[in-house]
Amino acid sequence: MPTRNRPHSERLARAFKALSNPNRLRIYQQIKDARVSPMKDSGCKLVDFINSMKVGAPTISHHIKELVNAGLIRVEKDGKFVTCYLEEDMQQELRAFLD
Repeated sequence: MPTRNRPHSERLARAFKALSNPNRLRIYQQIKDARVSPMKDSGCKLVDFINSMKVGAPTISHHIKELVNAGLIRVEKDGKFVTCYLEEDMQQELRAFLD
């Protein structure tokens, strides 16, 4: 593989590795679905995941951290509330790879 493609390949590999966990895939899908839902803003609150999944808050936080480290999402804090948003650039990279 040419050297110039290595960073791109490594980014994609990190993203796919993060999404290989079923809980992280569900979290990512929930954020993606919220982005297109007219009833919500473009992100998901951490409490949304805790309420919708049968997983404890520390585990959800770990999964969020893994998705952030993979470049798939970003988080914004507003006081004690944490909102997760898709990283649009990474979503476009994934889409381009799969097409």
